[in-house]
Amino acid sequence: MKALAAEADERSAHGPAAARAQDSPAARILTVGEDEGAGQRLDNFLMRQWRDVPKAHVYRVIRSGEVRVNGARSRPDDRLVVGDRVRLPPLRRALPSEGAADPAPPPPAPLELPVLLDDDCLLVVDKPAGLAVHGGSGVAHGAIERLRAAHPQVKFLELAHRLDRETSGVLVVCRRRAALIELHRQWRERHTGKRYLAIVRGRWPLRTRTLRDPLERYLTAAGERRVAVHPEGREAISRVTGLRSFVVAGLGEFSLVSVEIETGRTHQIRVHLAHAGFPIAGDDKYGDFPLNRELVRRGLRRMYLHAARLAFAHPRDGHDCVVEAPAPEAFTRFCEAAEPGSMRVAPAAGAHP
Repeated sequence: MKALAAEADERSAHGPAAARAQDSPAARILTVGEDEGAGQRLDNFLMRQWRDVPKAHVYRVIRSGEVRVNGARSRPDDRLVVGDRVRLPPLRRALPSEGAADPAPPPPAPLELPVLLDDDCLLVVDKPAGLAVHGGSGVAHGAIERLRAAHPQVKFLELAHRLDRETSGVLVVCRRRAALIELHRQWRERHTGKRYLAIVRGRWPLRTRTLRDPLERYLTAAGERRVAVHPEGREAISRVTGLRSFVVAGLGEFSLVSVEIETGRTHQIRVHLAHAGFPIAGDDKYGDFPLNRELVRRGLRRMYLHAARLAFAHPRDGHDCVVEAPAPEAFTRFCEAAEPGSMRVAPAAGAHP
């Protein structure tokens, strides 16, 4: 059975993202099947359908509303399910006389990352800070495109979850559709354990405090995605434990904390900590911007958030699986900047940087 079937053609009005050239004949309606499409983000699904189309153009077409899922406007990160009907509008290609707007990016360069787990179902890697997990929004190719280029013999390779571009650590990629669907079920039903490390401004107590502020997504005037605490937002639960606190000369107090999340909302840890008055060092969206500039001046250039540990039931046979990514050297360097005698360490935090 074909996973995707073209069911009908329909005429399309020209949207704002299609302002420059000639049309293909008509829109297509594709139905998402079990073996291809189900569980994917809408943007990734479209990029597989339109392999020769620049990613920036794909995102503009989504934002314009020309792409519809079951007749409704959708966001790039919406997940598709079996039976969804996706409308693919006719795309416009730039004419030679109009110049080379949106040129096609070069093929993705193969990428090898430190491997934490590799079997017939999963490839788990340690993603560095600064690497986007997928292309789009000004990024030609992310980790998933470059991993596919490095493993051309693998027919199926899809992200099981996302990490922000500036967040390092455990990233799970599925080699089988069934594994992807099973892990998504575990994420939804909160059957997994996710632990992060963060360095925050201020002295977090050397104990655990649970943050339960509901979160809501919104767009800025410039069209950028942001998240804020809002009483009508979605439930979000973060358990934050102080591991170390210390003073850096000229910058003040900082804390190394461990964060276990029960929910996986967009930017959850970053917003929860900032709202609590403890912004993550180097966070360029929700952080302390004057502090960030001083950190850069001192050579501390990243956002200090790291996905350190992920526990889940292996999708093949259900056995307990725990994957850990060691704390990056940048975290160690930050802690080593502490003034002598200022370090306070929780009793159980000896294994951390």
